[in-house]
Amino acid sequence: QVQLVESGGGLVQAGGSLTLSCTASGISSNIYITAWYRQAPGKQRELVASISTGGGTNYADPVKGRFTISRDNAVNTVYLRMNSLKPEDTAVYYCKVDEIYSVGRIMYYWGQGTQVTVFS
Repeated sequence: QVQLVESGGGLVQAGGSLTLSCTASGISSNIYITAWYRQAPGKQRELVASISTGGGTNYADPVKGRFTISRDNAVNTVYLRMNSLKPEDTAVYYCKVDEIYSVGRIMYYWGQGTQVTVFS
């Protein structure tokens, strides 16, 4: 059973920075994708950024150039460095892991979420 523990959320002034961490345990597949999603009040959950075991990254347009996703395999942790934060970045941020076993067999897990609030 995969477990994800997120940390690093908080309250920050616009233009500031935060780094979120997602530490995973129990991953058994050699191929998996770790992603950060966010959900603002009254809105749907949306993808923010993702990183594969091969190191490939993907970013949503609103965060390109401001956010950086990275991983430290030694401690099974994925980070989301968020710079130049804007009030519209305010949301609960969730970590998600997709374990890929074969075509059509993907197991996915969510973290509990961490609140990020950006004030102007």
